[in-house]
Amino acid sequence: MIVVIGGGPAGFFAAITARTFRPETPVILLEKYNDVLRKVVISGGGRCNVTHDCHDPRELAKRYPRGGRELISGFHRFGPSDVANWFDDHHVPIKIEADGRMFPESDSSASIVEALLVSAQKIGVEVRKRCGVVGVQFNRDEGNFSVELDTGRNLECQQLLIATGGQTSGDGFGGLGMAADLGHGIQDPVPSLFTFKIQDSLLHDLAGVAVQEVAVKAVVPGLPKKGLLETGPLLVTHWGLSGPAVLRLSAWGARAMAEADYRFQLRIDWCPNLTHNDLGNLLTNWADDNGRKQVAQSPELGLPRRMWLALLQKFGIDRETKWAQFGKKNLARLVEKLKTTELEVTGKALNKEEFVTCGGVRLAEVDFKTMESRLVPGLFFAGEVLDIDGITGGFNFQSCWTTGFLAGKGMGE
Repeated sequence: MIVVIGGGPAGFFAAITARTFRPETPVILLEKYNDVLRKVVISGGGRCNVTHDCHDPRELAKRYPRGGRELISGFHRFGPSDVANWFDDHHVPIKIEADGRMFPESDSSASIVEALLVSAQKIGVEVRKRCGVVGVQFNRDEGNFSVELDTGRNLECQQLLIATGGQTSGDGFGGLGMAADLGHGIQDPVPSLFTFKIQDSLLHDLAGVAVQEVAVKAVVPGLPKKGLLETGPLLVTHWGLSGPAVLRLSAWGARAMAEADYRFQLRIDWCPNLTHNDLGNLLTNWADDNGRKQVAQSPELGLPRRMWLALLQKFGIDRETKWAQFGKKNLARLVEKLKTTELEVTGKALNKEEFVTCGGVRLAEVDFKTMESRLVPGLFFAGEVLDIDGITGGFNFQSCWTTGFLAGKGMGE
């Protein structure tokens, strides 16, 4: 018998794959909640960003702050094209959007969930909901596992997969507790993919304002002095800043930011595609051509008007000043401020749709050809219970499909 603990994407894909390779062997999937695939349902705003249009395994691996090197061989064996083909074979065609993210053509996560549920049912995976695990023991002499359920009953199996997803330190027993009880080392989990809490007058009354392209740099104790840098869209929220650029930054800096208690400096370049000189020339030409207009009349910088006015106020520039009166010193100062706006981050807010943790089962203790434990024969891992996490854009689901496939195939063979 094969037992899979965890009814998320990695657990389901592993259970289906194991049953495919060993149709004669019972496969039981255990989920402690009443709903399975809950993260799939809410991901991507209910659309489910299944994977990303990046098919070079080494290039794909660069999207993972932790675990990328270990995943390269797995991406060769089951990458984004294989994921798209699998869902297409199960009547869910996948489309590619302009930024490379891949979604079901239905634009509904329900179609992804249905494909997995129907496939599991057809192939004979037994799914048990509201069935939590409170203990796991390994009998090395007999080579089997005893899984203690919260119902008071036990399941005996020869192969066990832990695919309980990411968790924080306060999540109780969970998959990391099981792994630790079985002798595995755990890299302490901390949140990844979170937004920044910032109390600054610049952001007051700007919630919902989006800037299409900025460069954000985090200067965090414990990281190189040059800081971490990401470019992309930025979104102002009620509590601070979010958007792809911030989320990617939080992934790369997850552990250092946690150690700094989420207090560090953020520097924003509002015109990343222009050098200091280019921006200075643009503003000088704009001032020459629009001298009679107020500085409230924004140059062509790609900034929303509300953001432009808020920046002028933060920089202490009177919006009613005419461009002709601005002067070279003020222009130089404006260039400097637009290229480096400093804000203080004072905390984090979790991005619930993309909740991911940095940390988990130590990767050196897992064979990434089969996802089997190097310490306990017959024990397998898949998904975010491992110390693997990717940036936003479908990469975390891809690692679930890949490790789920490898673990399922490993158990099946």
